[in-house]
Amino acid sequence: MIAIDDFSKVDMNIGHITAVEPVPDTDRLLRLTVDFGEAEPRQVVSGIAEYFEDPQVLVGKQCPFVTNLEPRMIRGLESQAMIVAVHTDDGAFSILEPTMAEMPAGTKLN
Repeated sequence: MIAIDDFSKVDMNIGHITAVEPVPDTDRLLRLTVDFGEAEPRQVVSGIAEYFEDPQVLVGKQCPFVTNLEPRMIRGLESQAMIVAVHTDDGAFSILEPTMAEMPAGTKLN
């Protein structure tokens, strides 16, 4: 259990995925280019490749991301956020997307 004050330290924002490419020499990693409404898009390295036969289906998607994690080097690439997704013990997986009208890049989750 964590206190609400701890949870409130996590910034989650809607990002628009503008480009996707597999990370060379891996089966699990994708390099996402994500627009958060900032001056420059961010690079996000995520271990979700196995769930997408064609990862290009992610281009144009809006998803929540944790945006205030310390950047992390993964396979020589700096990951600057973390996508929020769900999976079950039996292998079901889903990215999360807003269900209403398109949300502006960078919209904060409350």
